[in-house]
This record gives sequence, C-alpha cells and structure tokens, in this order.
Amino acid sequence: MLLAAFSLLPGAAAAVEPLDTFSVSIGGYVTRFDTRVRADGASFDGTPIDLSRDLGLDKDDTIGFLGATWRPFERHEVGLLYFQNGVDSEKRLERDIVFEDHLYQASATVRGHYNVDAVEAYYTWWGFSEEKWALGPRVGLTWYRIELGIELEADVNGRPVGSGGLEDAISADLPAPTLGAAWRWTPAEDWRIVADAGWFSTEINGIDGDVTYVRTGLEWFPWDRIGVLLDYTLSNINARTDRDAFTGHLELRNSGLRLGAIYRF
Repeated sequence: MLLAAFSLLPGAAAAVEPLDTFSVSIGGYVTRFDTRVRADGASFDGTPIDLSRDLGLDKDDTIGFLGATWRPFERHEVGLLYFQNGVDSEKRLERDIVFEDHLYQASATVRGHYNVDAVEAYYTWWGFSEEKWALGPRVGLTWYRIELGIELEADVNGRPVGSGGLEDAISADLPAPTLGAAWRWTPAEDWRIVADAGWFSTEINGIDGDVTYVRTGLEWFPWDRIGVLLDYTLSNINARTDRDAFTGHLELRNSGLRLGAIYRF
C-alpha cells in the first residue's frame, strides 16, 4: 500500500545523505513479546509465569508506531518513538500459580490481560561524519508502562466464578537506559543503511536489571523527501524490582520487523 501511494507522487530521487535534519516515520510493527513475570506478595514469592504458555497471551502481534528525529546542530541528533500493544485471553491453567500471594489452582480458568506502552528517546553525537557515512556514541532510554492482570473465571470443576472471585493486577513504570553507538551509511544514492546498538546495567529507584538494544535496517528513498524503511529491532530486559506497585522479577524480550514510510529533509 505504501509503494502504491508513493507511485502517485511526482518527483525524482536525489542522493540521500547519511544524516537528516528532520524526519518523521510511521508504519506497522510485526512484533514478538516474550515476557516472563514473577509477582511477589507480602508473604510469599510468586510463581514465574510465561505469559504465552501459562496464560495464553499471544506473543505475536502487529501494531503501529510513530517516530521522529531532529538534528538541530550539525553533530547532535535527538529522536522519539512511540508504540503500544495490548492483548487478553482466557486459559485453563495447567499448573498452580501464585500471583501476589493468591493461589490460582491448576484446571481453573483465568482471564489474563497484558498492556505495554513504550516511549523510546535517544541522543546521538555524530563524532565522525563523512560524505557517505556517520558514526557516533548513542544514549538511549525506553520507558515501558506495563500492566498485567489475572482474573479467575471458573474454578477447578469448571463452575463460573461471579463477582468477588480472585482478581489481581500489577503495573510498573520500567526505564530501560542504554549506552552504545549509532552508524549510518549510504552505499548508493537513494539507499541508506542504519544500525544502533547499546547495553546498560542499572540499579536505580528499586530496579536492578540489564538492558540490551539492537536495531539494524535499510531505508530506500525513491523520492527526494519520501522513502520506505524496513528494519529489525530487539530490546531485552532482565530486571528485579522492589517497588510499591510491583515487587518481583521481569524478563521482557521485544523483537520484530518494522515497515513504514519516512518523510525527511
């Protein structure tokens, strides 16, 4: 659909440069969330839960994204990206689960819901900038807002549970900073290759974890200011939390392909 829309636009391609002054991107994100959570209560440690295997929450989805970059000075660039994902499902448990001090027994039917809002921000100093390529250190921060809830729908004998049954939920704001590098290369006049990578180990505000971030992709500009992007991203978080809203452990692996359109100048 993007290519069909672009074919209606006039204009010819011009030689694309490694860096833009400003750009906006919008498109679809074929994402895969592999998430494991342990929600501890006041009295007991929780059970490690695989959201896909244990609760039937689909790990694969197609969502939208919106991003922007701005280079106000020659070697300084900032960027923002936003996406949101939400899934819910009903599942008959195959094993006992302890979630926030409550026991959900095997053979009971539960409904789970999982929502993620993410805002990614970064700053890059392009310390090395040539005609065909640019390279520099990158500081990134992805802020995840995560909500997970479990509600008992039917007991172990299959009898529906009405109001007053078990229901628990956690919510957490999870900052995921990274330190790394960014690279841009224009091997041909209307093609650009992009790559970002970073890692960080943090212990702040009741969160102790490791974060890894990788992005690599290709951008094609058949017109001077309009192009198509295809890239692969991976964000991996392994964190222990001790906060009022959520005490426990979280393993979040978000990966997938993004296809979208870019407007640049």
